[in-house]
Amino acid sequence: MSGQRTPAADPYFPANGDARYRVHRYELGLDYRPGPNRLAGTARLGAIVGRAPLTEFQLNLADFRISRIRVDGRAPHYTHRGGRLRVRPAKPLRAGAAFTVEVHWSGNPAPVRSPFGEVGWEELTDGALVASQPTGAPSWYPCNDRPADKAAYQIAVTTPSVYTVVTGGRLLTRTTKASTTTWLYEQSAPTSSYLVGLSIGKYQTVLLGDPGPGGVPQTAYLPAHLLTEFSRDFARQPAMMDLFQELFGPYPFGEYAVVVADEELDVPVEAQGLSQFGTNHVDGTRSSERLVAHELAHQWFGNSVSIADWRHIWLNEGFAKYAEWLWSERSGGRTAHELATAAYRLLASRPRDLRLADPGRKLMFDDRLYERGGLVLHAVRAALGDPAFFRMLRDWARAHRGGSVTTTAFTTHAARYADGPLDDLFAAWVHGTALPPLPARPVG
Repeated sequence: MSGQRTPAADPYFPANGDARYRVHRYELGLDYRPGPNRLAGTARLGAIVGRAPLTEFQLNLADFRISRIRVDGRAPHYTHRGGRLRVRPAKPLRAGAAFTVEVHWSGNPAPVRSPFGEVGWEELTDGALVASQPTGAPSWYPCNDRPADKAAYQIAVTTPSVYTVVTGGRLLTRTTKASTTTWLYEQSAPTSSYLVGLSIGKYQTVLLGDPGPGGVPQTAYLPAHLLTEFSRDFARQPAMMDLFQELFGPYPFGEYAVVVADEELDVPVEAQGLSQFGTNHVDGTRSSERLVAHELAHQWFGNSVSIADWRHIWLNEGFAKYAEWLWSERSGGRTAHELATAAYRLLASRPRDLRLADPGRKLMFDDRLYERGGLVLHAVRAALGDPAFFRMLRDWARAHRGGSVTTTAFTTHAARYADGPLDDLFAAWVHGTALPPLPARPVG
C-alpha cells in the first residue's frame, strides 16, 4: 500500500479522513446486542473521486473483524491497521468517477483514543450511546472521517425489542420480528461523520410542545423515573426553538430529538438533529438550561454550517456560547452584555496563549475558546448594531446551510454588514492572543 500522506489532510488529525474523494451517501445496517456488547454491521458508501485518479484510498475504522469488502462489486486488496483501512481497488478509479464501497464488519465496539480521552461508542449500564467529537465515528462504522466530508445517511439498527433506538433524522419504519426490532432512519441533510449520533436504551417518549403547521417536531427520549424533573428542565425548549428561528433563520433540519441517557455524562453530546444529555443534567431546577440552549444552537452553527477542518472549531463553540447569552437575555435572565462581562473577567484571570483562528489541537476544546468565541460575536454585535448583526447571522446560516466554512469566510461575511472596516476587531479578537478591551454594550 502507498504510504503517501493524503493531500489537504486535517492539520490536527492527519491520520483521519482522505481528501482525495468524497462520500455523498452512507447506508448502514447494524445489529447490536447490548448484553454481550456485540455489533455486526454492513456499510454501503456512495462516493466520488476527486480531481486525480485513485489507485488506493483510505477509510477510518476501529479494530473490528472485517469479513468482506467490495469496490464497485469487486474484491480489492486492503490492509487494516491502527484504525486505518487502506483499500486498493482491482482497477484504478478515474478522476471524477462515482464508485461504491461495501464493508462488512463485526466485533465489540469501544471508544477510540483521542487527545481528549476516549470518544465514540460508549457501552452504558443498559444500552449504548455515541459521542464522536472529534474523531470517534470510526469506533462504530467505516467512514471518511473529516468534518468537511458531509453526506446523507440511512441507518437501520436491529436490537432487542425492549430497547429504543434514536439517531438524527426521520424515523421511516420500525419493524418487529420475534424478539428484535429494526429501526430505520433517514438523514437527508449533509452530515459530518462525527455528528452521526446514536442512542440505544430503555426510554419513554415525550413530545415537546405542539409544532403546529410548519413547525419543528421535537421529541424527547428519557428514563421514566426522570419525567417530572425533565418536564420542568426542558419546558422552555420549544420557546428556544422559536427564538433561534427568529434570530438565526429557519431550523435547518426536519426534526429535533433529545435523549437523556440513564447515566451521568460529563457534558451533553452534540449530534446532527439530536442532542444527548445525562441524568446529571436533569434535576428539576433548570440548572442546565444554558446547555439545552447551547446544544440546540449547534443545529445551526456546527451542524448545518460546519467547519472545513478543526482549526475553525470556534465557529461552532463560540456561536453556541453566544446563543446561550442571547437566550438568557431574551428569556428574562442576565443580559448578553452582563454575561459577556463575566466571560471577560474570567479570561482576564487566565493565561493569554490561545488564538481562536488556530488554537492548536491541545487547546481546541479549552473553556477559553468558548468564552472568547462568544465575546467575538458580542464585539461584532456592538460594531454592527442589532439589526445588521442579526441579519448577518441569518444570512450566514442561510448561505452556508449544509456546507463547510472557515474563519476567513466568516470575517469576510461579517465585514459586508459593517459601516466601517472590521479588520482591527478580528485581528485583535480572532488572530491575536492578547485580551482586547471589553466590547461596548450593543445598541439596538
